Amino acid sequence: MNKIRKYFVAGLLVWLPLVATYVVLSFAINLIDRSLLLLPVAYRPETLIGFKIPGLGVILTVILVMITGLIAANFFGRRLVSAWESVLSRIPLVRTVYGAVKQITQSLFADASQSFREVVLVEYPRRDLWMLAFVTGDTPKTFKNVVGKELINIYVPTTPNPTSGFYLMVPPEDIRRLDIPVEVGLKMILSAGVVNPLDDPVEAEKIAAEIREKEKRNAKKS
Repeated sequence: MNKIRKYFVAGLLVWLPLVATYVVLSFAINLIDRSLLLLPVAYRPETLIGFKIPGLGVILTVILVMITGLIAANFFGRRLVSAWESVLSRIPLVRTVYGAVKQITQSLFADASQSFREVVLVEYPRRDLWMLAFVTGDTPKTFKNVVGKELINIYVPTTPNPTSGFYLMVPPEDIRRLDIPVEVGLKMILSAGVVNPLDDPVEAEKIAAEIREKEKRNAKKS
C-alpha cells in the first residue's frame, strides 16, 4: 500500500501542475479571444475561413495594446488621455475605481518604483510569529508626524493568495531585511512554505548571483 500511495502521489505531482496550467491558460486565452468581437462580423475568422482559431484574440489584444501605447506616448496622445481622465474624474464611483487601479498599475510597472522590490520579515499578528512581507515605500510625512517616529510601508500578503493581505506602517527597527529576490518570497507564500528555493543548491546559487548583480547595479547608480 505504501508503494501504491507513493506512485499515486508521484503521478499527481506530474499531472496536477500540467492540468492547472492548461486550465488557467485556456481560461485566459478564451477570455482574451473575446476581443475578436470588436471586429465587424464580416472580418471575423469564423466568417472568413469558416472556423475559429484559438489565440487570434491574444494577437489582436497585443496589437491593440501596442497601438494604444504608441498613441499615448506622443504629445497628442497624452493630451487625449488627459482629457479622457478629466471626464472620468467627474464621475463619482468611476473616478475612485479608475484612480486606485491606475495608481497600483503605475506603482507596479514604473521603472523608478520601489514597490515589491524588497522582502522582509515582520512580527505579525503578534510577537514571536514571523511573516514574510514586502516593502512598498515610505510612509507619508503626515502619518509620521502624528506617530512621532519614522515609519515604513509594508504589505503582508496572505497564503496562498498574495493578492489579498494587509497594509501596515511599521518602524524600520521592527522589520528584518532579507537579501532574497521578490520572486523567492512569492514562491514561498504561494506554496505556504512547501517550496523553499533557498534549500536548493542550484536555486541558492542562482539567487546569490541575482543579489550580486543587483548590488552591482545599485553601485553604478550611486
